[in-house]
Amino acid sequence: VPLMESGGGSVRAGRSLRLSCAATNFSVRTGLLAWLRQPPGKEREGVASPAEIGATNYADSVKGRAVISRDSTKNILYLEMHSLKPEDAAMYYCAAGSISGFPILSPLRYKYWGQGTQVTVSS
Repeated sequence: VPLMESGGGSVRAGRSLRLSCAATNFSVRTGLLAWLRQPPGKEREGVASPAEIGATNYADSVKGRAVISRDSTKNILYLEMHSLKPEDAAMYYCAAGSISGFPILSPLRYKYWGQGTQVTVSS
């Protein structure tokens, strides 16, 4: 399941970015997807996942600042990050598929991963 992230870059704190994940052979409308990130020197962590049923899932660290959305016609998953903080700096990954038994924002839940897009935030 090829996944291609884009939209990362270097921004000042307080600004916004929109990350994109283009999926091939996998529907962003119906499939299990998530955005995750790996800050420098830290473990990979979940950021957001579109809801299957109920509310969209966001990590506490990004609640109120992140918006995940899907464009079914283009088969793209987006992550908008607002009011960026230096601690948001990370490699951001799009992941798909599902390995049962793990929470929805656990990196262990996802089978397929993109190459990532780097986000740098300066203060």
